[in-house]
Amino acid sequence: MNSKTLARLIPFGIIALFLIVILSNTTFLTIDPGDRGVLFKRFSGGIDTEKIYDQGFHVIAPWNKMYIYDVKVNEHFEKMSVLSKNGLNIEIDLSFRYFPDRNEVGQLHNEVGQAYRDKIIIPEIRSATREVIGKYLPEELYSTKREAIQEEIFKICKSKIAQKHLVLDDVLIREVKLPETLQAAIERKLKEEQESLQYEYILEKERKEAERIVIEAQAKADANKILNASLTSNILRDKGIEATLKLANSPNSKVVVVGGSENGGLPLILNN
Repeated sequence: MNSKTLARLIPFGIIALFLIVILSNTTFLTIDPGDRGVLFKRFSGGIDTEKIYDQGFHVIAPWNKMYIYDVKVNEHFEKMSVLSKNGLNIEIDLSFRYFPDRNEVGQLHNEVGQAYRDKIIIPEIRSATREVIGKYLPEELYSTKREAIQEEIFKICKSKIAQKHLVLDDVLIREVKLPETLQAAIERKLKEEQESLQYEYILEKERKEAERIVIEAQAKADANKILNASLTSNILRDKGIEATLKLANSPNSKVVVVGGSENGGLPLILNN
């Protein structure tokens, strides 16, 4: 091959190399694990909302475009300043877990796009948090009602977010920051309540023990009354004789002396 022929082939080679690079980037693609693909068909209807491309290797026409969505569970942290029921400003650190509905990624891209977290989820979380916390007092949020508040925020947001082809997995209130004076007052109140509960527990325990002693004493008294009413002198004498005869059979017994009272008395056993 002479130099003239080589010079004529060089431009074609450059063009072929350019086409290979372009086509390899647009025609052959791999969707990573945990991702889904949505295809935009430039000349045949735009976004294909019905077909979702799963992970793996795919070949598409070079004039089309694949949009990749991360459908794994993601977590986002948010800091907010909200007003409580009594108008007090409260700082809240919360987090939420979310992911796109894996079967509705096409509709999500067509209606919202890849910035769905900032467009949909965060505004809904903020709105619901302000709405819910505005119904509670600071001490309820700080202690007794925290889990209930979380659950209420979650339920409100989950239904609204689901309408946009998104799944809200959970909402967690991680930290509540109150003014120092109020926080100290709440902690002092909680401590006093715990001490009061402990004192009531001790009193209840002592009261139950006293009741048990009274019941036990009453039972013994009732038993003695029944026993005394059922015993006669003849029964007592027969029982004494029966016991004495058993003792008389003992190898250690030597002499049996019968009492001399008017009722005959009980026999006595004299040992060596």
